[in-house]
Amino acid sequence: MNEARVFNFSSGPAVLPLPVLEEAQRDLVALPGVGMSVLEISHRSKAFDEILASAQADMRALAGIPENYTVLFLQGGASLQFSMVPMNLLAPSKTADYIVTGDWGKKALKEAKKVGTTSVAGSTEDGHFKRIPAQDELRLTPGAAYVHMTSNNTIHGTQWHRLPDVGDAPLVCDMSSDIFSRAIDISKYGVVYAGAQKNLGPSGVTVVIVRDDLLARSADTLPTMLNYRVQAENGSRYNTPPAFGIYILGLVLKWLKGVGGLAAVQEINARKAAALYAELDRTPFWLPHADTDSRSQMNVTFRLSSEVLEQQFVKEATAAGFDGLKGHRSVGGLRASIYNAFPEEGIAALVQFMQRFEQKNG
Repeated sequence: MNEARVFNFSSGPAVLPLPVLEEAQRDLVALPGVGMSVLEISHRSKAFDEILASAQADMRALAGIPENYTVLFLQGGASLQFSMVPMNLLAPSKTADYIVTGDWGKKALKEAKKVGTTSVAGSTEDGHFKRIPAQDELRLTPGAAYVHMTSNNTIHGTQWHRLPDVGDAPLVCDMSSDIFSRAIDISKYGVVYAGAQKNLGPSGVTVVIVRDDLLARSADTLPTMLNYRVQAENGSRYNTPPAFGIYILGLVLKWLKGVGGLAAVQEINARKAAALYAELDRTPFWLPHADTDSRSQMNVTFRLSSEVLEQQFVKEATAAGFDGLKGHRSVGGLRASIYNAFPEEGIAALVQFMQRFEQKNG
């Protein structure tokens, strides 16, 4: 008998679609027509060829990825991309611009500084990362090698709702926590990268979408495994890729297609976020962190009047079947992560719980 599932508000690894889990469970021992588990098949077998090709094709179809972009499935998470991006794209004579809107942007900048010259083109750290900077606040370097941004900030609960104008510089985006949560125009970017474990699959797979002309910047002197061009030439299989993670990612992409694609899931995500923010705005009992025009639809961050009350909220919520509502360890508070696979009924249940909690403690 399957154990009852709780509502999983974790920021990542995060909730996966139930139909995906059920299909993986059903076929785990033996893939149909293969007679072996996906955990056992060779990464160079015909069966895995089909898994890999299907995942890439579905990703291209969902996001309308142009032909002059390569889709890579790598390892090391977004944190390794903090180093790979400058190693591949930042020439010694160039400067890379970073727009810092949260802790992950700060970490990306820290790694880039080890590789070459960087410049902070914009930052909202002095305001505790409560908002996204306006265009006129950005100080971009003429002829920059690239401009790096983080599309959604999981810790502070902010999200870009418009792209910055960066001129001719390639825009590089860490999209780990909102990739495929809404419609996306890949042609606006030079590189998009994302850890899969929030919206696309399990931990262990990193998606990198890179414009083909940028592959020429990858120098032969780079460590082989950290070279975008080498990874592209070998179809993400220079070494053994995370086969099981790619398999699950492929199932999630098919689930997204079944939901109706990115436009449809964007509408669902907007409804979920709107319902939760409406409760937060209904009463001063709740203290939302992010400015209204910068609020994330993926990570809803808020506080209560005291840490003691926040701890009580987390304890009672966990007992009531709501897991993962504690804020990030670096900032505290509360956070509800409501990625693509998080069900709408979970939002309604949380709102009812919040109302009961306020009645007892307000």
